[in-house]
Amino acid sequence: MSDTVTLIIGHRLGKVEAVRRLKEGFARTNGHVGPMIAMEQETWEGDTLRFRMRALGQTAAASIEVLEDALRIEVSLPWLLAKAAKRLLPILRKEATLLLEKK
Repeated sequence: MSDTVTLIIGHRLGKVEAVRRLKEGFARTNGHVGPMIAMEQETWEGDTLRFRMRALGQTAAASIEVLEDALRIEVSLPWLLAKAAKRLLPILRKEATLLLEKK
């Protein structure tokens, strides 16, 4: 059994620039998003990044849809991660915001 959680993170970059920054940012992270989350199996389908993430020994499916003015992040969390979502989601929000910043 899993819970799906959706995060919306606003931006003012436009879709093309947001996609570019996410791609560059993920390349720099080397598969790690914050201290507790590792990303695996990243694939882009148009303006949507689909990936699996691992945290606390559990795996979750996730996607980031890049919109003109926001990121729509959906994460399907297994039971154990759903219980830890209050700690994981702020990390995911922070790291996604950092990936959009100009480096």
